[in-house]
Amino acid sequence: MENKNTELNANLSGAKIHPNAFVDHNAKLDEGVIISQGAIIGPNVTIGKGSEIGPNAVIMGKTKIGDNNKIFPNVFIGLDPQDLKYNGASTEVIIGDNNIFRECVTINKATDEGEKTIIGNNNLLMAYTHIGHNCVLGNRIVLSNGVQVAGHVKIEDKAIIGGCLGIHQFVHIGYLAMVGGMTRVDRDVPPFCLAEGHPGRLRGLNRIGIKRSGLMENKDFDFKLLQSTWNLLFKSNNVISDALDIAIRGKLDLSSKKLCDFLKDSITRERRGPMPLINE
Repeated sequence: MENKNTELNANLSGAKIHPNAFVDHNAKLDEGVIISQGAIIGPNVTIGKGSEIGPNAVIMGKTKIGDNNKIFPNVFIGLDPQDLKYNGASTEVIIGDNNIFRECVTINKATDEGEKTIIGNNNLLMAYTHIGHNCVLGNRIVLSNGVQVAGHVKIEDKAIIGGCLGIHQFVHIGYLAMVGGMTRVDRDVPPFCLAEGHPGRLRGLNRIGIKRSGLMENKDFDFKLLQSTWNLLFKSNNVISDALDIAIRGKLDLSSKKLCDFLKDSITRERRGPMPLINE
């Protein structure tokens, strides 16, 4: 690796750029950025300190990448959305810190003026993952190999998504949810829930994920209350709107309230509704 054009361009000073990479002179690279052989960096790209861009990766569009991200070979970020409504608007991709994007990940920019595709911090996107336009991903999420995420999907913190599956547009996946591999995800997956199957169905609470998260040791977390709230919402004879009214009038801690708030939003007309329970 060696610096390239840094004597002529202060935007690139402190970066290590392979002589066979192309970095537009208007791009902004912070201290310690590494650009590997064959990579292409467009004019409206900003890359934070310590981030590494692998061989033949392409980063274009109005894209901002934070610190200490590791981008493996043949990753494509910030290209036009795969949306027939796209008319050339200067939309954005915003990526936080400490993410890992494995081989052949694709992340599309948003569709309409002023919109963004957003990825938070400390996420792992395994090989061949696709993130469509206008998606919002939180923090500490794992997307396994071959996950295909359609446009306008929201994935909350600490969700784990199994491999070789598709997520329908406008679906929301909640905090600490886990989705098994090859599940058809065409409805919302509530927080703390385990979903799998084709079509996808809720199996119960994500007990292993909750245990591994350290929540059990949190004095403000009441697993029995979360379980009883979940049973009321999904296993009682009440329709979900009535069950929500009952739950909200009762005792809720932060976690059971998070579950109720998610479901309250999920059953609105603008959303696809929650994934049903298995055997319904």
